[in-house]
Amino acid sequence: MLYLTLRHYEYVAGVAQHGGLTAAAEALHVSQPALSTALARIEEHLGHALFLRRRGAALILTPQGRDFAARAQTLLEQAALLENPRLPPKSAQPLCFGCFSDLAPFLLAPTLRTLRAALPGHRIDFRADPFDPLISALGKSEIDLAISYDLGLDASFNRTELCRLTPHALVTPDHPVSAQASVTLAELAQFPLTLSHEGLSVQHMLSLFKAQGLMPKIAHRAASLELLRSLAANGEGIGISYSLPPGSLSYDGKPLKATPISDPQAREPIVLISHGQMPKGSPLGVALSALSKELPKYLASR
Repeated sequence: MLYLTLRHYEYVAGVAQHGGLTAAAEALHVSQPALSTALARIEEHLGHALFLRRRGAALILTPQGRDFAARAQTLLEQAALLENPRLPPKSAQPLCFGCFSDLAPFLLAPTLRTLRAALPGHRIDFRADPFDPLISALGKSEIDLAISYDLGLDASFNRTELCRLTPHALVTPDHPVSAQASVTLAELAQFPLTLSHEGLSVQHMLSLFKAQGLMPKIAHRAASLELLRSLAANGEGIGISYSLPPGSLSYDGKPLKATPISDPQAREPIVLISHGQMPKGSPLGVALSALSKELPKYLASR
């Protein structure tokens, strides 16, 4: 026997459409307390939240909620077609994937390829953002899944580690560090450095130095990876980067040497980020499973 009725699906789809209980209750011709109680019972039955509730703010769909609301809307449209076969069908809810901007040139294309193979015919949207906008979009459920470094994320997000990256020191070929097989943070603290302008990235790197009682000399903060590489190639300070594009030239054609940083604690995980457990068989569940399986293999082969 089915627990949820079409009316329950109307409740979820209505709140998803109107963005709040008051407007949805009015459109659905039900009292707001009754609608709130029904939503709570639906979520209890499903075993996961459909909406994020914040005092004084509109309800926000979780990724599971977006998927459920889209399927609920599809079910309602199919029911309506039984009564009126002439009604035009509507397209499925797209899946939105986010990627940290420095990782996007390396990971966005294989991620899209994996998602399209796992979800043929399903619309896949994407965005590449710096840390703060990416985390904000995840918190607002504007993004279903994301790939980033494990920085600035609270405990509400699920993380699946894909790999760990070793940072590299980027120097000119005549720099003393270029002749070394590896370099330590203690050695780097003796030279002027160029770090990313990203707040979370800078905080992370500075915390690594601070943990060893070191005070690095920051010469520049670069707004992009290629600017960081260019500054390093022109002798403006040793660049430190986790992303390592192939090739030994900066954008302006200057030679560049990358020396791995050997401190074990400097290795940083790349994680696949999601909201809670995805229902098996749902588009989000299929996407999470496919990416968790395929991306580690792709990263290991690079």
